[in-house]
Amino acid sequence: MTPWGNSFNDTHLFLLTDDTGIFQHTRYSIPDLSKGYTTDDNARAFILGTMLYEEKRTKEYLTLVMRYLAFILYAQNDDGHFRNFMTYSREFTEDRGSEDCFGRCVWALSYGMASSRLPKGIKSACASAIKLALPQIPLLQSARGQAYAIIGLGLLGAEYDDIIKKLADSLAAQYEHCAAKTSWYWFEDMLTYDNALLPWALFVAFQQTKQVRFLQIAQQSLLFLDQATFQEGFFHPIGCTGWWPRGSNAALYDQQPVEASMATLAHIAAFKITGEKKMLSLAQQSFSWYLGKNSLGKSLIDPDTGGCFDGLTPTGVNENQGSESIVGYGIAKLALSAV
Repeated sequence: MTPWGNSFNDTHLFLLTDDTGIFQHTRYSIPDLSKGYTTDDNARAFILGTMLYEEKRTKEYLTLVMRYLAFILYAQNDDGHFRNFMTYSREFTEDRGSEDCFGRCVWALSYGMASSRLPKGIKSACASAIKLALPQIPLLQSARGQAYAIIGLGLLGAEYDDIIKKLADSLAAQYEHCAAKTSWYWFEDMLTYDNALLPWALFVAFQQTKQVRFLQIAQQSLLFLDQATFQEGFFHPIGCTGWWPRGSNAALYDQQPVEASMATLAHIAAFKITGEKKMLSLAQQSFSWYLGKNSLGKSLIDPDTGGCFDGLTPTGVNENQGSESIVGYGIAKLALSAV
């Protein structure tokens, strides 16, 4: 059996979750209550919980799904936007979260709506939240907010294709503006975080609208990213200590788990849409970063709890095990095992 085909160890996921939601950060493997919760993390955790429930159909996973969804619904304002940061005392610290947070919520809620196995009440709650958020979706300006929304709405059928096209046109325009300057085939003047998310969204936009322009940009931008991040037969994500500005060198560290997750999911989407077997191979290489096929040759998975360490630094593994890390790992693992 392949490493991604083995069962997911959910010990750390349950450790990080209380009766409010999933905690944002840890001190080593222990939840850091002082950092509280985020809607970002609960949205991603809702997707993972849904995937686990779809696979196992157990009461424990359904409880997780309902808890994470309750957090998302509580975070939504009357105008459709979402608050993000919440303290341990259950107080939001802002009136409105970022567009990235909004996009992740659209992705999560759409995933719930599209599930064939979630109970009707959960799917209806997701649909009601999407309906409330819908007027805000075409107004998104952030590239990642737009991309998450495209990926989410792409799960829901042709009803939302006009919105997908509008958002994808904006992403394509950003890409064409940057790519016209030099041989810099990207959407911004710097590669930062969630990088593979952007080409992934345009693969989805092509699938929904059949506009070849979106496919061409998706393939060109993913190739550009791949040429920078696959070295010596393994995945080497852009480091967050400096990122990769145009005209400079890509930062080697700190490498974050979310990049391996996004790269895995983007290449799975590319494989399914284009049929190119190389894309599946690159998805597998992206995921193998978690398992030790990386620049330090170290596994990021805690053998005791299944938790995922928070990244690779120049001196070794960051031994904290936050929710973004374990949830991204779990989503990528389950998605790859289903291909």
